Amino acid sequence: MSPQNLKKNLTNWDLVSVNPNDKNWDWKVLFCFWGINIQSLIGFSLITSLYVIYELNSFVVFFGTILGTALVCLFSNWIGKPSQKHGLPFVVMLRSSLGIKGAKYFGFIRFLVGVFLFGIQTYFLSKVLSYLIRITIFSVEPELLDKQIFLTFLLGMNLIDWVAIILTIIFQGFLFSTGMNFNKKIIIFSAAAVYLGMLLFFLSVLLSDVKFTSEAFLNSLNLSKFLDKNNFGPLITVASTTFAYFSIVILSFGDFSRYVKNESQLKKGNLSLILNLIIFSFFALFIVSGMDAFLKQNPENLTRILTNPTDILGKLDNLMIIVLALIFIIIASASTNLIANFIPSQYTLINFLPSSLSIKSASLIISILGFMVGIFWLTYLSQIGALSFIDTFGAFIGPLFGIMISDFYYVKKSKLNNKDIYSIEDNGAYYYSGGWHIKAVYSVILGFIFSSSTIWNANLMFLQSFSWIIGALVAALTYYLLAKE
Repeated sequence: MSPQNLKKNLTNWDLVSVNPNDKNWDWKVLFCFWGINIQSLIGFSLITSLYVIYELNSFVVFFGTILGTALVCLFSNWIGKPSQKHGLPFVVMLRSSLGIKGAKYFGFIRFLVGVFLFGIQTYFLSKVLSYLIRITIFSVEPELLDKQIFLTFLLGMNLIDWVAIILTIIFQGFLFSTGMNFNKKIIIFSAAAVYLGMLLFFLSVLLSDVKFTSEAFLNSLNLSKFLDKNNFGPLITVASTTFAYFSIVILSFGDFSRYVKNESQLKKGNLSLILNLIIFSFFALFIVSGMDAFLKQNPENLTRILTNPTDILGKLDNLMIIVLALIFIIIASASTNLIANFIPSQYTLINFLPSSLSIKSASLIISILGFMVGIFWLTYLSQIGALSFIDTFGAFIGPLFGIMISDFYYVKKSKLNNKDIYSIEDNGAYYYSGGWHIKAVYSVILGFIFSSSTIWNANLMFLQSFSWIIGALVAALTYYLLAKE
């Protein structure tokens, strides 16, 4: 292709259809993919809190989380099938619905959300690494930590914190820019390693006193009457909370499903999310309830139950367990950052400048921006309520999903013009009105208004966990009514 013709299309080797030989993901890889999504500090705290903090019926929590993940499976099948069929990432599929320019700019919103969350996650990941560095220094020379060089702070971080965050960003940037074949290995290794770590932690708690810890686990379960009309509201709330936790991954799921062998493996792999939830919930709840029972033997620990793994580690005096647990937390946090934030940011940024960027260059930009977010998170960004603005940008995600599903399945009847999806010629199928599909843009904005209202309208904040679904439904229905022939 000549340089002149190249400028007239949106082709990029990282955005073109996947080579059939590279479609080597099966349901087991997707099992690891979904395992990583739940194996985070937030996931651990969320699951255990639902069971032990809010005094909910355990059956309500169990079936609520199952219902929430079942919806995630369903929606992931919907958004994942087009990318699996055509081998295209989410942002390229978006061109079909919004037009080539509409996908460029609305896709960039997903980049902004992803890179900001990547920076925040990097900051917290670096804090875990800094704990390991401090433990190492303390083990070699305890008095060294009292030196003035470690007591001087810049942007709320001392020398150890700065070394940790620099190492974290370099490590992630280098590791994640290698390509999807290597990312697949990271996903499999991480899921297996974290489950192994949880198994070892579970066994250490169980075997310390089998009867005592088993009774503590059973006592943590509220098995009162499940079939009570008063349980319906909590059931829906638990389901929506669970769905909201996974919702950031759904829109960009096509970035991964494009590598799945066939639709059967896709559906089976997505269904494995429910199995992941059951396994993870059991391990997490047993560890928390068992540790809580041991800790509360000391009157100083009667104040509250600990559901955050780092808080639990702070109460232990076994250095070996602490170090191993911190290593597993680093593995889990880094791999979650890869899937939820880094890879979606790569593709959406490349789509913004397809003729100029590659995986390597996009990864460098993401790393630099993520580093900037990370170093300013504690002292500035967290203080000005930056997460509220990110939540507002995130309110576009549900509507984008809605118009993509409505467009692909109900308007275009699963048809896609592979040639025109890379063309900027005004006679291209996806050029629409100057590169914008006005009906889709209108639908997305209307869905965004409904979705974001649950964030900013005090009277509607009780619907915030439903904002993603509300935005998706409004946008999908509006688009179908406007675009159907």
